[in-house]
Amino acid sequence: MYQERVSRLSGAVVWRRTLEDPAVRPVLPDGCMDLLWSEGRLLVAGPDTHAYVSQGPPRHWAGVRFRPGTAPGFLGVPAYELRDRRVELADLWPAAEVRRLRARVEAAPEPATALEDIALERAAGAGPQDPVLGRLVAALDAGRPVAATADGLGLGARQLHRRCLSAFGYGPKTLARVLRLQRALALARSGVPFAETAVRAGYADQPHLARDVRELAGATLGELLGRR
Repeated sequence: MYQERVSRLSGAVVWRRTLEDPAVRPVLPDGCMDLLWSEGRLLVAGPDTHAYVSQGPPRHWAGVRFRPGTAPGFLGVPAYELRDRRVELADLWPAAEVRRLRARVEAAPEPATALEDIALERAAGAGPQDPVLGRLVAALDAGRPVAATADGLGLGARQLHRRCLSAFGYGPKTLARVLRLQRALALARSGVPFAETAVRAGYADQPHLARDVRELAGATLGELLGRR
């Protein structure tokens, strides 16, 4: 069983998955990064550029999913170092601190809530988020072209690319594709026909939508929605 809720940390989502949900589902690119706990391990999921499928037997999982661009400030690591990776938290933070946090999560009645508490504490000490990043995500998520977005933010192309690599793990064009994919999935899941989904999400046409979904998600849109 998979469950999620809005976090007390602004823009984040707290989720958990139990063994009652044995199905293997791909994790699709969404611009986010996660702090994870699974059966005694603390890990970090970096930003994905393609679908990720968990390997091995079903496990209990809990996580905090950070909104795009916010996790590097929490982790103290630029996002590009974690792109398309799942790494042990002990590879990023001092081992003694990770052991203490792991014991704290294991002793908690609900691991997901314990992770959320850790995220809140860490975020409080990390300082305010860069407001430019939020404006960047909002503009690209609204379908605004990358060049126009850079001009609106007062950034040159190289400046924008560097900031995107650090905050999101990849450049602004990839971020725009990922956000467009998520818009398309939301529309299609709500019942919007695929041709209309393509137009409303910002694709040139339905074949363009189909190609992009296949490249980023490794499946057709129909397969992702459970259709045949």
